[in-house]
Amino acid sequence: MSAQPAAPSTAEPMTHRQILEALSGLLLVLFVAMISGTIVSVALPQIIGALEGNQSQYTWVVTASLLASTASTPIWGKLADLFNKKLLLQISIVIFMVSSLACGFAQNTGQLIAFRAVQGLGMGALQILAQVVIAAMISPKERGRYNGYLGAVMAVATVGGPLLGGLIADTSWLGWRWCFFIAVPFTIAAFALLAKTLHLPTVRRANVSIDYWGATLIAAGVSILLIWVTFVGNDFDWLSWQTAAMAGGGVVLLALATWVESVVREPVVPLHVIRRRTPALAILASLAVGMAMFGGSVFLGQYFQIGRGFSPTEAGLLTIPMMAGVLLSSTISGRMVSNTGRTKPYILVGLVVLLAGFAGLSTIDHETSLVLVSVYMLAVGIGVGMSMQNLVLVIQNTVPLSEIGAASGAVTFFRSLGGTVGVSVLGAVLANRVATSISEGLVKAGIPAGGDAAAAGGSLNIAALPEPVKEIVRSAYGDATGHIFLISTAIAAVGLVAAAFLKPARLRDSLDLPAPPAKEEAVAGA
Repeated sequence: MSAQPAAPSTAEPMTHRQILEALSGLLLVLFVAMISGTIVSVALPQIIGALEGNQSQYTWVVTASLLASTASTPIWGKLADLFNKKLLLQISIVIFMVSSLACGFAQNTGQLIAFRAVQGLGMGALQILAQVVIAAMISPKERGRYNGYLGAVMAVATVGGPLLGGLIADTSWLGWRWCFFIAVPFTIAAFALLAKTLHLPTVRRANVSIDYWGATLIAAGVSILLIWVTFVGNDFDWLSWQTAAMAGGGVVLLALATWVESVVREPVVPLHVIRRRTPALAILASLAVGMAMFGGSVFLGQYFQIGRGFSPTEAGLLTIPMMAGVLLSSTISGRMVSNTGRTKPYILVGLVVLLAGFAGLSTIDHETSLVLVSVYMLAVGIGVGMSMQNLVLVIQNTVPLSEIGAASGAVTFFRSLGGTVGVSVLGAVLANRVATSISEGLVKAGIPAGGDAAAAGGSLNIAALPEPVKEIVRSAYGDATGHIFLISTAIAAVGLVAAAFLKPARLRDSLDLPAPPAKEEAVAGA
């Protein structure tokens, strides 16, 4: 399937002042989307404990929003190529605000998981549409300069989110529900700012078509595989009819989705873009970055609170090294990319540092020095900051302006898919190892396998457990966390290999790819 020719752009380039004014609303939008995840990450052990949830439900509170965000990202990216980008962004803000309120009023983990899935729709839209709008305003080379602001705002959200979430959870007259309610004023402010400052030309293309079948098949296939990962090994064996039905069914649905994407006129995941060498390698590397972004924040917060016994506020403070690494490296590397026009060297260095950080985290247990843990977290943050946005730039630099939305949606989709699968797989591995360690610890302590043992294995309300059982549970979580980061190390190595094979290229100065000369077109036609 060949790419459609890009339509000539008639919009005048925006001045630096106009860009900064529009960025004010866009950066606040991204701040809202980012802080919604980081606030909850630290408070989540307390939230699940208050709602009497277990480890599997803990994982699915995160996975539900990531899955909805992942499945809807290509759709939002494609819609941005077809309809008014500003209107789509405002619709996504409303979806996010209403779902955040619903999450705050949830009465049990089932409701919370359902509302988080709806919130994921808004999160996916906010993240991809903000990138698409920025790409429509700024050339790829200059975008590195503004990506420094982007990285700084995202870092502030990731640094301040855990602190704010821990403080809210520890404040008796607020409580964990305000971790969701706090997003409402930010969304209202973002909506007002965008209405005033964002002015993009409305481009309406003829014969618009949306690939509903492809989007549905992708979402269904990914969902079935993640549900299978959650329950396999506990509720049924790896070799069973349930495994054959769920794993086989998920693969078949994704195969059908691939076929649909190859024949429809407007695919949500454009195969003609992702089958090229550079986008394909950048997408593979993005999977490792997705693991770092989501897996690190989700399970490190749990490690500090359950494995080490710190309060939510203290856990938020302890995650600062990772977030500071993201802030510094994204800002500095963004400036350097704009000055040099090159991305590959910074991506490679970032992924090497990311690999080293994961390797260090794979050695931690419930007694590891907090200084060492902080060093490893700093390395992970630096790796994420240097590689995340630069991988998006690599793909955007290879496609015409008319395909920016679809290409940005594709890389964001696969990066989010990596995070979604990573959280599910790592959560399942953590749950199995914790259950085994708790059982062994209870036997060694001479505690009967019932009563307290059942509570320890099935609930995260650690404060309600007797002291001997509480220590066994803390040790189990602290020791199991290092094991799951060993898996992350292997995946980061795959991302590093993929990035090593990227072709070195300079970022273009123009918003759109230059049109081929008439002579070359004639020769190509002949």
